[in-house]
Amino acid sequence: MARIRTDLPDPAEIRALIDSEGRLAVRVTPGAKVESLEVSTKGLQAKVRAKPEDGKANEAVRQMLAKALGLAPSRIEMLRGATSREKLFQVNGMV
Repeated sequence: MARIRTDLPDPAEIRALIDSEGRLAVRVTPGAKVESLEVSTKGLQAKVRAKPEDGKANEAVRQMLAKALGLAPSRIEMLRGATSREKLFQVNGMV
């Protein structure tokens, strides 16, 4: 897995996007040159270097979210969007 940029958003900014049921919507760009997470007016944007094959990009996003939130990757689960750019994750233990 490639290094994640050190300018990750403040975990509080990401937590603010998690709904009352612990769900977090993320728009993903696979195959990017640089991995990053950005909070914008449209929500959370994730860019990962991994290609969208065999779930590699999905796993890269899950790992990046875990690092940004200071959680174990096992506490983040994809609910839907395995083949879509629009993904919904369940973040356990945040609400």
